[in-house]
Amino acid sequence: MNDAQLTIFTPTYNRGYIIKNCYESLCQQTNKDFYWLIVDDGSTDNTEELVESWKRENKLNITYIKQENSGKHVAHNTGVLNCKTDVFVCVDSDDYLTEDAVSVIYNQWEKINSNHSLAGMIALKGYANGKPTGTRMPSGINQCKMFDLYQKYGFKGDAIIILRTEVLRKNLFPVFDGEKFVTEAVVYDKIDQEYEVLLVDRLLYICDYLEDGYSRNILKVHRASPKGYMFFLSERINYAKSLTDRYKAISYFLAGRWRVKHKQPIEYLDYKILYLLAIPKAIIIFIKPIIKNLLIKFGVFK
Repeated sequence: MNDAQLTIFTPTYNRGYIIKNCYESLCQQTNKDFYWLIVDDGSTDNTEELVESWKRENKLNITYIKQENSGKHVAHNTGVLNCKTDVFVCVDSDDYLTEDAVSVIYNQWEKINSNHSLAGMIALKGYANGKPTGTRMPSGINQCKMFDLYQKYGFKGDAIIILRTEVLRKNLFPVFDGEKFVTEAVVYDKIDQEYEVLLVDRLLYICDYLEDGYSRNILKVHRASPKGYMFFLSERINYAKSLTDRYKAISYFLAGRWRVKHKQPIEYLDYKILYLLAIPKAIIIFIKPIIKNLLIKFGVFK
């Protein structure tokens, strides 16, 4: 055990029907030395009553904050700014942790305390049957940037990311008027410019993809928040380290514009020739999910 303390942050919105799974998994942790910080994004169901009943049970140290409905990214900012511990991890209200997750986080954090190049750690998410959502962590690599984990080392699937609170305070989500979603990658990309993360090849987080979740409705979510989505894609262009990476980022930027039907003028024209060259690749990126959905619809593959 080290001196660092952990906050488990849970943003929630009308998840009273399922957040109990998260609560019970926290009650079952082999190490209960943590705080549970819940930020309710304006729920209209029984979430507040449930949380109050759990606080009376006194099994966990719970802080509950209710805000006006503003989106998960704003709830995340609220959580970070109200966090009183050194370590911060987000666990969604429809997911839960393995019983040893907190113990593993503390054990691994000893490697992070003495290494100021690390912002935190990244471990595996998986399903209730114990299988990861994607691949295992790459062998022979102890730490790297989050972007490189996927793009350079070929990691696939979702991951749980545990970070220093001080790093998150310096990298809050941008907020756009009238929009309620900004992808987490905006924050992680920014953190990548200065830090790496420790790779932990352990399954710590159990998830499901519900019909009312972001993952199942990502296109609809992006179309409802185009400024945030285009900001993410434009930042990827700015962060690109090579001509090849910038070409790829511009291709996704163009395809993203078409996908969310974003009609505002393109402001990022520092690479005019690359924009022209990227159009064919952007077309492929744009039509690929359309073709896939059609094939699924007609039963060609599932």
